[in-house]
Amino acid sequence: MSNYITTYTGKHFDPTAPEPELIDIRDIAHALSMICRGNGHVTTFWSVGQHCLCCAREAAARGLSERMILVCLLHDASECYMSDVPRPFKKSMAEYKRQEEALLKMIYEKFLGSDLSMEEQALLKEIDDAMLWYDLEHLLHEKQEGEAPEIHICLDYTVQPFAAVEQAYLELFHQYVFPNR
Repeated sequence: MSNYITTYTGKHFDPTAPEPELIDIRDIAHALSMICRGNGHVTTFWSVGQHCLCCAREAAARGLSERMILVCLLHDASECYMSDVPRPFKKSMAEYKRQEEALLKMIYEKFLGSDLSMEEQALLKEIDDAMLWYDLEHLLHEKQEGEAPEIHICLDYTVQPFAAVEQAYLELFHQYVFPNR
């Protein structure tokens, strides 16, 4: 048995001992487009990639910085290497959380030049929590408590082809990271 996963682009990546040079935006975009939110417990397929795109579009609609838009796009990127774990279960997984935080820090440093500030973390949490509220309402038909969070985008829960989500993810990434390419 090996201590690595083979990524979409053919890299041998060890999620427990990640190497920054092996982190590839193509692997992230591809895998996140194929991972279902909520561990698959939704009424229709909704990918982590679609969720990240909505978070990034919400950040843009709020007039946040290009960096913050990328933060929102990349905030679940570790899941491409570690899978999506539902929040209630993740809370009891101290080692998973430690490794996830270390991998996310590495991803942010690679693509953004530094880890997140406390202010960026708070903005991300606000946007991510708002999207979760709507996801639970629309994808599970589960009535949420309190008022709906204010969002600035129109959410469309239409299932998109994997390749279209992957392409949209890459286009948004390259729009801000490599705008002249």
